[in-house]
Amino acid sequence: MAQFTIDLPELIAKQLKDASNKIGVTPEELLLSSLQEKLENLDSDFTDAMKYVLKKNAELYKRLA
Repeated sequence: MAQFTIDLPELIAKQLKDASNKIGVTPEELLLSSLQEKLENLDSDFTDAMKYVLKKNAELYKRLA
């Protein structure tokens, strides 16, 4: 597994610790889970945007072909 070191502002670090304690996981587990979710959404958001643009401009693409 790759390892990263990041510096967090004190407020964010406190919020992370509080949230992880609240749900019963380590701060690292909460960060990993949150990051995985964000990365999955980025792929989904890009795909949705691409489909929208292709559908919206389908007629133009046909005329240009």
